[in-house]
Amino acid sequence: MIRSMSVRQKSGSEVTRLLVAGCAIVAWISAVAVLNAAELKARTLEAWERYVAVTEARMQTELDGEAPFLWVDCLADDEREEAYARLRAGDVVIERLETRENGDTINMSDGKIHHWIGTALIPGVTLDQTMALVQDYARYAEIYGPDVRESRLRNQDGSRFGVFFQFYTKKIWTVVLNTEHDVEYQFLGDTRAHVPSRSTRIVEVEHPDTPDAREHPEGNDRGTMWRFNNYCSFEARDGDMYMQCESITLSRGIPFLLSVFLRPFVNGVPREKLTSTLEATRRFLTQ
Repeated sequence: MIRSMSVRQKSGSEVTRLLVAGCAIVAWISAVAVLNAAELKARTLEAWERYVAVTEARMQTELDGEAPFLWVDCLADDEREEAYARLRAGDVVIERLETRENGDTINMSDGKIHHWIGTALIPGVTLDQTMALVQDYARYAEIYGPDVRESRLRNQDGSRFGVFFQFYTKKIWTVVLNTEHDVEYQFLGDTRAHVPSRSTRIVEVEHPDTPDAREHPEGNDRGTMWRFNNYCSFEARDGDMYMQCESITLSRGIPFLLSVFLRPFVNGVPREKLTSTLEATRRFLTQ
């Protein structure tokens, strides 16, 4: 009798595991199906543009001297001391942000905003040295690979640059994006610079690295990145360089039932990319 009960219990456990596995497979298949059918809607784009406008208005106060130039200097005393201690120790200090309009969340219907800010301390380098590296677009694949696979300067008009990057990400699945950006260099005296980079075109490449490679229609793909703005601020201080990058990315929204599968990819990638950008810049400037 005892042996018979054990067999029945074991069979029940196996059935439960099979059911759980089956549900996971069904959910994953559903996730893949959803990811093959995303469209950037006009209302989502309008909400993105409003989010960016409000965020850039806040940034302007920092450029005008009405607020601290660097985000870490906005922190409370104890948090600021801890952040600077971490920076001096070689850490990259990363924080998630959210822009609100008059205290209210900006509704991002059918989309999701990923807003992060990160700071790194680069010892013993000047603003000129830093700008020379940042503007060396032909070497971006070398400096920031494998996240950047191809890079080139498309055009230049004074302090404004048009650049092309091919971005590569492999997490749950592989994503290759052809992207174009408008980059402006704003010098604020001899020790500070602000460099906003705004995407002007992002398309996903289907079947990359094969003879069948082709671009999806813009705004009609898996929706891992529809828009991407990156705002970097640089301040030379006491013989060192503080580099701060604030990134805002627009992706598709995550259906609630699929969030357990998609959240690590959609939410984690922007933070990882920002961290690797800061670390790679420091590495190449100090090697």
